[in-house]
Amino acid sequence: RLSGVMLYADKRALETNLKVSLLQIREKELNFYTQNCLAVGTQAALLAGFAYAGLTQVSVPKDKPYLVKLLYLLFTTGAMSFELIAVLNTTLLSMLGPGLALRGPDGSMHKAVDGMMYEYRKAFFTFGLGLIAFHFSALMFGWLLFRTWVAVSITVVILISLRVLWRYVVRIFHKFQLPKDLVISGRFSPEAELAQQQGGVGGSGVDPSDQQ
Repeated sequence: RLSGVMLYADKRALETNLKVSLLQIREKELNFYTQNCLAVGTQAALLAGFAYAGLTQVSVPKDKPYLVKLLYLLFTTGAMSFELIAVLNTTLLSMLGPGLALRGPDGSMHKAVDGMMYEYRKAFFTFGLGLIAFHFSALMFGWLLFRTWVAVSITVVILISLRVLWRYVVRIFHKFQLPKDLVISGRFSPEAELAQQQGGVGGSGVDPSDQQ
């Protein structure tokens, strides 16, 4: 009877150690997305501050065409709004995600990491929209305050900047982005691992009995 109790205790200790090891792996993913959210939020706050200055510190000339003034205000307000949304999303993610993983019930770590992974992509997309709107705000600023030839020069420079920026983004994403079927997650499921191993053996065209 004593040996049965010891066996049961060893089994529970092994399960606990395995769970702790798996949580440590998922914690690395949690820290990765938390740091990414903080980085995006910092840059978004900086751009939102610049856009707010464009709304409050710039004196809009009354003699300029209405369309030019309207586009400038729309792009500037849009840039500030998108960046503030990105700031809010990343701030909430960096606060609530680790809080759920730390204080939630069993399984909360997986829920927190998977949720941060999804919401971070949306926040980064919003940050990109605000960055594009910020460029067009600067473009309309040139048409709002300067002569035509100066405004044309500013427009050309900003369009070239957007083109170079887009090429850099595409090149970096193609170099570092992983296909979805090759992404390795810290989530461990014995059933999924077994199915993946069986699929690998079946897809290799080799009969396991032939290997013996």
